[in-house]
Amino acid sequence: MENLKITELIGRAPWREAVKYKDTWPHEYVLSGKDNQRELFELVCARLRAGEGVEGRFLNRCNTYLFLGGYKYWLMTHWDEVDLDDGQNYVLNRAPLYRDRRDFVIQRGDSGKAECYPAKPAASNGVGNPEPRS
Repeated sequence: MENLKITELIGRAPWREAVKYKDTWPHEYVLSGKDNQRELFELVCARLRAGEGVEGRFLNRCNTYLFLGGYKYWLMTHWDEVDLDDGQNYVLNRAPLYRDRRDFVIQRGDSGKAECYPAKPAASNGVGNPEPRS
């Protein structure tokens, strides 16, 4: 039932293209307040709090990604710090899945173009994990 609810909210959300990155790392985003998406943000944060997210890295930034359907979703503010009553506009991003390493780790030299399969394996901190979130 919750899967149907979050899928329905995702389908109704007014996703907009992140124009600044359309040629390098294409993705879309929606805003919590401006776009009246409180319920969607509540469900995404609840899923992440429940441990359904996967830690990944975009260059030097660690993110927690939620994989639903053919997309990965991530917040610009850590889910533990989102307070939907504080008047801020929080950002929820989504990008189509690459179905390769870039769904988990994006590093310098990678391309955001779907057809450009990454040649290098993921860099790590020596134990096979991305650097911790700072």
